[in-house]
Amino acid sequence: MWNFNQYADHTAVISNEGLLLSYSQLQHYGDEISKFTRERALVFCLCTNTVGSLAGYTGFLSHKQVPLLLDAKIDEVFLKKLVDIYHPNSIFMPKTRAERDHEKFGSIVWQDLGYAMIKCSDIAVALNPNLALLLTTSGSTGAPRIVRQSYDNIESNTASIIDYLKIDQNERPVTVLPMHYTYGLSVINTHLASGATLLLTDNTIMQKEFWSFLVDHKATSFSGVPYTYQMLDRLRFERRSLPELKTLTQAGGHLSKELQLKFSNYAKREGKNFVVMYGQAEATARISYLPADMTLRKIGSIGIAIPRTELLLEGEHGEKINSPNTEGELICKGEHVTLGYAECVDDLNKGDERHGVLHTGDLAYFDENGYFYISGRKNRFLKLFGNRVSLEECEELIRSQFPLLDCACCGEDDRMLIYITKDLKSEVRDFISKVTHINFTAFDVRCVQSLPRNVSGKILYSELK
Repeated sequence: MWNFNQYADHTAVISNEGLLLSYSQLQHYGDEISKFTRERALVFCLCTNTVGSLAGYTGFLSHKQVPLLLDAKIDEVFLKKLVDIYHPNSIFMPKTRAERDHEKFGSIVWQDLGYAMIKCSDIAVALNPNLALLLTTSGSTGAPRIVRQSYDNIESNTASIIDYLKIDQNERPVTVLPMHYTYGLSVINTHLASGATLLLTDNTIMQKEFWSFLVDHKATSFSGVPYTYQMLDRLRFERRSLPELKTLTQAGGHLSKELQLKFSNYAKREGKNFVVMYGQAEATARISYLPADMTLRKIGSIGIAIPRTELLLEGEHGEKINSPNTEGELICKGEHVTLGYAECVDDLNKGDERHGVLHTGDLAYFDENGYFYISGRKNRFLKLFGNRVSLEECEELIRSQFPLLDCACCGEDDRMLIYITKDLKSEVRDFISKVTHINFTAFDVRCVQSLPRNVSGKILYSELK
């Protein structure tokens, strides 16, 4: 997937810790790390946006070992449960955590770059020969599932993203998103494949150190989820002088039309590119993109299929929808559609269960120009007194009317629960009743301090019920 020799002397990564590695040095560390677990092993990789984590990931993938990428802050009980289910040969984790916890899993056999390798099992787990990588989903409505990605999946999606974003070795992307998250990982995969220089930081956009690092090392691109852009708006991002920053990308959920318009105008005014994208872990990463020159003309659109991908819509009975402005389930076809899920260790030896076809679970339509728009989730609708109501649409309406609060809508037929972060219960209830033309008794508004969110910023609705 990567040809590090091609860019041997070029800088591969700079970290906010002051570490700098060339591509040849990154390859050297990856080679060394991979020696401390057996061939074709299952490895749990507890990820941070650091050089050590990156070297482990690239080493495992390059040597045909199969990493399961997890958050380094993963709960100990959940980690132990995963270990008991999947029997990894090794666990690769930050040195500080390894020194504290290694006796619970095994013995430390290697350490450097702030990371350590723990050998924890000699069980030879059967792995399908095409299996390359395991990621957890970022789903918002339940427990995460493990997605099985093949080598072809990764290479196909990487090539497509490089193609439509025109990524080359002159790029210097700063990491905003975590490595274990499919969107954050795609930034790493595409730029390493292009010989670019990764600017790795675990700092958040709320920290001044992040912005100092971005400016000092002349970051050229920035990637964020909708929640990232909400925070940027509150931080008055548009007032910053960032002449080196040329590209802003957004994925990981629906960005409000107001913010899409605001950042599109900012990009046009400052001579930058703002690219809205859509994807799922089940499709490796990206599925569609809205070209930068179309953002102002197609506000709210997820764009067109990425290269080497087909998008289509299916009706309730599986029929193909050919007419514009007709809603159906969005179907993705391409080599980047992943193999399927894993729920137990035996699933790791399964072959391709999707055969290049992904039913996204998203409802969508396309316009007269072939640009797609997401209209909701198949399971994100309620019946309120006989009326079919979109929960996503209600959330967007409330946020537009009350921009200083955050909200989440869920519930069951004839009763919508609305969670808000400011004590405006009566105002919100009266507003949503008015715009939906549904009696106010259908709406139960509750005030909470904050909404639970996952790593990609998506609301965890299951924790609200």
